[in-house]
Amino acid sequence: MIFSKNEAKQKSKSPVSATKESINQLIKQGSTSSPRDTLVIDLMDEVLLFAHTQRSSDIHFEQWKENSLIRFRVDGILLDQFTLPNYLHEQLVARLKIMTQMRTDEHRVPQDGRLTFSTPDSTVDVRASIIATAYGEKIVLRILADSTRGLSLEQLGFSKDDLTNIQAAINKPWGMILATGPTGSGKTTSIYAVLQQLNTRDVNISTIEDPIESKINGVNQSQVDPPANFVFATGLRALLRQDPDIMMVGEIRDTETAKIAVNAAMTGHKLLSTLHTNDAATTIPRLIDMGIEPFLISSTLNCAIAQRLMRRVCDNCSQKETIKIDRARKILPDDIIKMLFGTNSSITLSKAVGCDKCINTGYKGRVGLFEVLSNSPAIQKLIIGRAESATIKTQAQAEGMRTIEYDGILKLKAGLSTLAEYIRVLHE
Repeated sequence: MIFSKNEAKQKSKSPVSATKESINQLIKQGSTSSPRDTLVIDLMDEVLLFAHTQRSSDIHFEQWKENSLIRFRVDGILLDQFTLPNYLHEQLVARLKIMTQMRTDEHRVPQDGRLTFSTPDSTVDVRASIIATAYGEKIVLRILADSTRGLSLEQLGFSKDDLTNIQAAINKPWGMILATGPTGSGKTTSIYAVLQQLNTRDVNISTIEDPIESKINGVNQSQVDPPANFVFATGLRALLRQDPDIMMVGEIRDTETAKIAVNAAMTGHKLLSTLHTNDAATTIPRLIDMGIEPFLISSTLNCAIAQRLMRRVCDNCSQKETIKIDRARKILPDDIIKMLFGTNSSITLSKAVGCDKCINTGYKGRVGLFEVLSNSPAIQKLIIGRAESATIKTQAQAEGMRTIEYDGILKLKAGLSTLAEYIRVLHE
């Protein structure tokens, strides 16, 4: 469907509310060969608002052979929401291209865009990506909610000891603080929390991000632009000429970026960034693999924060269940069994049930699992000696580091999540 020029300029009135029933009713009304333009506008607006009220981080619009599907990612899990005819999906694609200022006549080349929409109490930024698939164009919308961006380190769920170690790293006049973990593990949220703490009027803070996920007053934020050859490495070089005190680069992805980052830390700057590693200790061999000399890592790394996100059990419907050790031994390694059960033969943990408050998933929200490795003199010696990550981890534990597995066990015992969720996050 092609929208008129007047419609393209139209700013639709945002709905006050949206429900699954109201959206399904619009889909039913639109299940004709030529649904009116206003219906498509209303449908898109209601899907956006409903996704936001359901705490979705992403919306997937997918076209398949027989029909199309709209799915929401909630607390890290993709959930089917709506089924609709393919021709209605195609009209939603056209509508989104207009909303995000993409080319409406391009159906083969991937496109990216942004939009904002209003809710009754806020304005929400959205990042859009469209790519061609075998059955049609697929859209993924990333909802850049501010609900976690203003959180402090204390609110993220770090233990008292971890907070002390992170604070010690922050207080150092220069050096690197790195957050590690897989995609979607909350690394940027943690780095933003550190930035918020460092954000005072007497320092110059600059960032290079891909993309800028949330704007922070007082922080000079720039976004990479690969077609213009403005990538992390070139951006970081440019920042060094901006009289920075503190720099943040969204991710250390390659050798060039890693070398510039380490050089920045060596020359008296604080540098924050993220890496993809499984635990905190693996940060060190990862940097060595990127061509960074061990003596440079030992002198510039202040701390590495490994993390995961585990779904929080719904307070409204959760129940308790007794887990016997014989059952747990079938699915968990011995070291985890020892941490979980101690000398007991059974343990009582939370159980997910499901209700209308949690979209019948049994979970609502997420809790962070953390592991903070501080670069002590003993760790520095191991780094210079090119010790394996397991050896570094053992030394860090001897110095009091709480592993991510143990942090998860403590949060299980506190009733924050379930054994099934713990296994999904750390042992699948």
